[in-house]
Amino acid sequence: MAIFMIDEVKKTFINGEVEEEVLKGVNLSLQEGEITALIGASGSGKSTLLTIAAGLQPASDGQVLFEGKNINAMSQEQIRKIRANKFGFIFQFAHLVPFLTVEEQLMLMLDVSETELKKHEQKREIDRVLKLIEMEHRKHAYPASLSGGEKQRVAIARAIIHKPKVLFADEPTASLDSKRSKDVMRLIQRLTKTLNITTLLVTHDEEMLSYADRIIKMSDGLIS
Repeated sequence: MAIFMIDEVKKTFINGEVEEEVLKGVNLSLQEGEITALIGASGSGKSTLLTIAAGLQPASDGQVLFEGKNINAMSQEQIRKIRANKFGFIFQFAHLVPFLTVEEQLMLMLDVSETELKKHEQKREIDRVLKLIEMEHRKHAYPASLSGGEKQRVAIARAIIHKPKVLFADEPTASLDSKRSKDVMRLIQRLTKTLNITTLLVTHDEEMLSYADRIIKMSDGLIS
């Protein structure tokens, strides 16, 4: 079932007197339990499309329908609540808080998502997710003691700890070597299937495409 519908989405940036149309009417549906990969050259519009779908910036025209509701017509507060409760984000770098342990990173995300879980329930959920990503032995570690692959695993755990409907992954393996990249993509694939998440992946690495259910190529602001 399609949980996301991107309908004739356009995006124009104005730089002084010059208008640049980055997206030129994109249509795309995202299915539950699937990884959809966006590929394309730099400047093709793939990251812009991801940020618009995630409610991080508005479209200039068109609709972004999540669970039948147009994000592009919502207030900033409505979008913030959806991002906090129903979306998860993974970026190129883990962006972990340096003075928080792995457990505390995940606790912070649960607080941001306004979970109704009590503290002991939160700790139980954190233990469950750390086991899923095979990081329970690093529960009390600080980011400085983690490898690059471990940091990205924690970032993935943080992205899914609040049980989001949609996972947005923008170049999640770009800062990792080949082995760690494959480990991270296998984890994202497994979590997408196990938790029935809708995952939208932006990548330039064609080796990562084997982990996707669908591959969408973008060129000059359009799906080609």
